[in-house]
Amino acid sequence: MSPKQEMKHFVFEVHGKASIDEFRATLADPTNRKRHVSGVIDQNRVSYNPSWSFHLVPESVRLFEMQIEVCDANVTYVEEHLDEVGGSFLPKSFWCPWSSELESEIPVL
Repeated sequence: MSPKQEMKHFVFEVHGKASIDEFRATLADPTNRKRHVSGVIDQNRVSYNPSWSFHLVPESVRLFEMQIEVCDANVTYVEEHLDEVGGSFLPKSFWCPWSSELESEIPVL
């Protein structure tokens, strides 16, 4: 969600059979509360997520139910403050947006 409560989509890539299986199982089970996405920010644009100037390192992407506040920020704020990521804002570039929610799988083209 953006500060104006607008829904914003952020596409990420997941590597590893165990991780992919976990994400698919979560999508198949709407009662699973571990539906938020976290990972390490890489400050480069990627073709599968063209709306944003950054992406998540695929090997770092995980699901969570609850996380600490220091890694929480909405996607618009991260984009606007990308030059601050890795310092006091999102230390170690770890991002865990509480407003994130796993929505769907996008097939590889």
